[in-house]
Amino acid sequence: MEYVDPIKDIESINAIKQILQQQSQRDLLLFVLGINTGIRVSELLALKVDDVWEDSHIKEFLRIRDTKHEEVKAYYLNNNVRDVLEKYLAQWNFTSSDYLFKSKKNNQPITRQQAYRIINHAAKEVGIPGKIGTHTLRKTFGYHAYRKGIAISILMSIYHHHSPAETLRYLGIEKNEKHLIRVDVNL
Repeated sequence: MEYVDPIKDIESINAIKQILQQQSQRDLLLFVLGINTGIRVSELLALKVDDVWEDSHIKEFLRIRDTKHEEVKAYYLNNNVRDVLEKYLAQWNFTSSDYLFKSKKNNQPITRQQAYRIINHAAKEVGIPGKIGTHTLRKTFGYHAYRKGIAISILMSIYHHHSPAETLRYLGIEKNEKHLIRVDVNL
């Protein structure tokens, strides 16, 4: 797998969202769900409507089997994800067994290659330098989670890393890099 970078700039993230929203609500959902949960693209593409929808509402947590480590993990679906999901699901008459990221050609999910093209094209259109791919979504999640004060130990667990240094390197954060952490306890 080729090394890719996280998207560190919030303005670039918002610009990508605008481009994808004009393009397709499905493509926007792929991006928003990926950067807000850190789920691997292979697991994102395998999601079905009933993974996120239950009893006429969006689930609070998405529970999926981590195919690489054979465990069930819960991912919180925050307000940004929920808003995009609601708009997307309202567009079509989905059944619970439909793939969430259904191809326009058939009833299968889009391919990893199509997901790559969607993310890479939008990032290039915004003018983001560096290597961008589907794994960028996962790295972007971790980078911003760390910057907002999520403990490195939690991110290590999510990524199955063995040391803080490994996780920081993965996220593109220099060991000696100093930054302010926003601990946003909005009570």
